[in-house]
Amino acid sequence: MKKGYVYAFLAYGMWGVFPLYWKALQNVPSVQILAHRVVWSLVFLVLLITLRREWEALRARLSPRVLGVYALSGALVTLNWGMYIWGVNANHVVETSLGYFINPLVNVLLGVVFLRERLRPGQWLAIGLALAGVLYMTFAYGRLPWLALALAFTFGIYGYLKKTFPLNSLHGLTLETGAVTPLMLGYLIFLETRGQGAFLHVSALESLLLALAGVVTATPLLFFGMGARLIPLSTMGLIQYLSPTMQFLLGVFLYHEPFDQARLVGFSVVWLALALYLAEGYWHQRRAEPKPEPAQG
Repeated sequence: MKKGYVYAFLAYGMWGVFPLYWKALQNVPSVQILAHRVVWSLVFLVLLITLRREWEALRARLSPRVLGVYALSGALVTLNWGMYIWGVNANHVVETSLGYFINPLVNVLLGVVFLRERLRPGQWLAIGLALAGVLYMTFAYGRLPWLALALAFTFGIYGYLKKTFPLNSLHGLTLETGAVTPLMLGYLIFLETRGQGAFLHVSALESLLLALAGVVTATPLLFFGMGARLIPLSTMGLIQYLSPTMQFLLGVFLYHEPFDQARLVGFSVVWLALALYLAEGYWHQRRAEPKPEPAQG
């Protein structure tokens, strides 16, 4: 159990400081960063599976349907990664953090739409409050927080697809990155032939960061997978707010992104919705627990 907590905090802590990593590459176009992230992730994952001798275990789970689902989830997570990298380097760290605050409520909504799950009144109220917060920010500063919503929904649908075929995180991520690597590698080769490639043409530090993008991507996912097997899912659900909280604090206090009254009110309503959702879930879980039998005299 203690190891599970360590793994979970490592995973979400690493995700929380991701803006620092991508900001260090802001001189490289976001699409190139994304392409390197995908390609080097596959290199790292292939090496890891080889060292762990898990190719036979992975091949035994393959089927056309599994490959199709993971190709789709690979496209979704690549889109999510790309929007996140662009958002960070375009000075929208605060808005990207909003997306991951909203994501758990999007997951609940997807469960209603696709899995026909029935929500309790408190859960409906939480979703309604989150929607009110988003609408308030939309009207207050004149545009829909499309980046936050796109991040929340792409990652939510990605998680839903992952549940359809629950391969472990290492095997699943390998299939996902493998599905999109040919396109990303072709793009990098094309840029290189045009003299527009960044790798080995920028500073040594930036080239090293591009090459390490795969390790940086895969490591927190592997920590997450190990932690999720050792501690309750409800606990993981609470720890997950560490990541967007850290990103939000970086955006406001390190990068000095605007955080006016409209954003404060909108974020506060979303945070209230999350607090209500978590409190309602805890209360429902406590009510569902069997009461101890009275001691016999």
